[in-house]
Amino acid sequence: MDTPTAPRSIDEVLAETRGRLHRLQPAEAAARMADGALLVDTRPVAQREADGEVPGALVVERNVLEWRLDPASDARLPEATGHDVEVIVLCNEGYASSLAADSLRALGLHRATDVVGGYQAWAAAGLPTTRDGA
Repeated sequence: MDTPTAPRSIDEVLAETRGRLHRLQPAEAAARMADGALLVDTRPVAQREADGEVPGALVVERNVLEWRLDPASDARLPEATGHDVEVIVLCNEGYASSLAADSLRALGLHRATDVVGGYQAWAAAGLPTTRDGA
């Protein structure tokens, strides 16, 4: 029988998770995207409708992310070309995306990471969004 894990706060879990990631600033993520990295927007439809989207980002709702990007999954997307694909996860503010990127890394997507500050930081940096007509 498994021994229960000692209780930890989400802040502790998040800090441990981020210790395994090389997180990207928005401009660095945009440059990687231009070089072929897959930017995956996991924000709910309501947030995307309210704030806009990143042109060229692949939209994958968080609840199906692992199934859509696991190269071994029958439910994978065509973009899930193998374990070496560079996946950059984008959420609203850069919290849930860290947990999602770490989950992808557990599947063997060793280049998965996320954007510091999420979509809000991306937009604040003046990077392209559909909100500004891009």
